[in-house]
Amino acid sequence: MSAALASLIVLAAMFIVATIFPINMGALAFVGAFLLGTVVLGMQTDDILTAFPGDLFLTLVGVTYLFAIAQNNGTIDILVNRAVKLVDNRISLIPWVMFAITAGITAVGALGPAAVAIIAPIGLSFAARYKINPLMMGMLIVHGAQAGGFSPIAVYGVIVNGLIAKTGFDFSPIALFLSSLVFNLVIAVILFLVLGGRQLGGQRAGQIAEKVAESRLAVSAGAHGADVNFKSTGSGTYGPRDPASDGTASPVEPGRKFGQWMTILGLVALVIFALGFKVDVGFVSITIAVILALLNPSAQKGAVNKISWSTVLLICGMLTFVGVLEEAGTIDWASESVSNLGMPLIAALVICYIGAIVSAFASSTAILAALIPLAIPFLNSGEVSAVGVVCALAVSSTIVDVSPFSTNGALVLANAPDDTDMDRFYKQILAYGGIVVAVGPLLAWLTMVLPGFF
Repeated sequence: MSAALASLIVLAAMFIVATIFPINMGALAFVGAFLLGTVVLGMQTDDILTAFPGDLFLTLVGVTYLFAIAQNNGTIDILVNRAVKLVDNRISLIPWVMFAITAGITAVGALGPAAVAIIAPIGLSFAARYKINPLMMGMLIVHGAQAGGFSPIAVYGVIVNGLIAKTGFDFSPIALFLSSLVFNLVIAVILFLVLGGRQLGGQRAGQIAEKVAESRLAVSAGAHGADVNFKSTGSGTYGPRDPASDGTASPVEPGRKFGQWMTILGLVALVIFALGFKVDVGFVSITIAVILALLNPSAQKGAVNKISWSTVLLICGMLTFVGVLEEAGTIDWASESVSNLGMPLIAALVICYIGAIVSAFASSTAILAALIPLAIPFLNSGEVSAVGVVCALAVSSTIVDVSPFSTNGALVLANAPDDTDMDRFYKQILAYGGIVVAVGPLLAWLTMVLPGFF
């Protein structure tokens, strides 16, 4: 039995076991990587561990730790309220604000995961506060990141345009950018309509907050016979506030306000260093979190427990296993099999699916760099549109970043609201990711490659 076939059998067995038994698939993936690497490939454990995604581990831990502190000291509440006011309290516009901001950040040069790491915690806080479907909010943020990801100055755009320029093909960077932008925008519109966006029309933030306050007031009064007031917005929504003499919430104590201002400065610093100076977002976020913890130790109580450790185990385990798959030659074997098909139109579809499937578990940047050169023989045939194939491959390899095994999807999962059923939310993201992997490449091929064949 070849190593490639053995690796596929191990992968299938992992999915089956994780489906039948309540075992974290990341733990299974570590076991699979160990068995496949040592028994089949004869690898040393040190070689297996080189595939451990230390950068992603640090990003997940650092970002969720930082935003846990921001939630503890009330900074997230401030950001939520300010952003709601920007859209005149229209709840239906909040997901689109998140989509647009994330698209803008990636379009000017940020990596998608860096943009999602910054926007996802804020967007999902909106979802929790104003009863927006968290799956819809999270996926619109990820699709926003991909919508702007292929601008001529974006990282993905620079990679693809540079690779194509070396081949001498007549290629349009604007066509690449617009294809990704429109494709992701259309999917976002469909998601918005299917996942409850139409029900949000006409609702305003103040109305939702008042309903929550009235409900909790009734529960509290019935249980304790006490007269408890709640703020209509802000952290008071989550618990009772001592009313001031004028009926408003009591002022924030100076120490807490100082911590909030420092947290806002820290978030601004995160944006500047991660996006402006391209410093690793994981290191920056955990550095800022530690500084905030030192300045206000009480605000970081319980913050470490809010890190989604089960998600960290899941993602790091799966990506370690993918590294062993690459060592086994599974990905190269699949690519060579496509090259031998001899039918450029069908081969273009197959390679789009390879890009989607592999990218759902691995780095989209690495997949683009690896697969676009493999597409060159198909482009040389002249039977398919070079621009169409490249655009379809680019979209197929990045649209699947909604997967919980991809960095963007993992960040959404890790920043789910506290009252979220994590197992259910994970399965929702996994199911949606599976739909995108199954349908996305086909739609990209139908809209970008097939029309140029006729």
